[in-house]
Amino acid sequence: METVRLDKWLWAARFFKSRQLAQEAINGGKVHLNGNRIKPSKNVEQGDQLQIRKDQYLYEVEVLLVKDKRVAAKIAQTYYLESQQSIENRESMSLQLKAQSLYTPKTDKRPDKKSRRKLIDIKKS
Repeated sequence: METVRLDKWLWAARFFKSRQLAQEAINGGKVHLNGNRIKPSKNVEQGDQLQIRKDQYLYEVEVLLVKDKRVAAKIAQTYYLESQQSIENRESMSLQLKAQSLYTPKTDKRPDKKSRRKLIDIKKS
C-alpha cells in the first residue's frame, strides 16, 4: 500500500499553498488524523480520516488517493472525499461570516501601524 507524508499530501491536495504552511498547521494542532494529533512526518494511507481547520472552517475528509505531486485543483479534489456534514457546516459558517461583515464598521482611511496590529491580533484569536 502506498503512503505519503501528511504535509506533502496536504500540499498536493491543495489544502495549503506550501509544505511549510502545512507543517505549521499540523504542529499547531489544526490537523488531526483519525481523531489524533500527529506530526508532519506521519504517513497517510488510503481510507484515513482527516480533520483540517483552516481559519474558521473545518474540513472533515477521507483520503481516497495517496499522491505527493501537486496537480490542478480539479484533479486534486479527487484525492479526498469530504463528508456532507462538513460541507453543510462550512456553507453555514460562510453565510454567518458574510452576515457579520455587514455590521463591521468601515473607515475612510487606512489603519495606522498600531491599529493594523490590533486588527491582526483580533483576526487570529
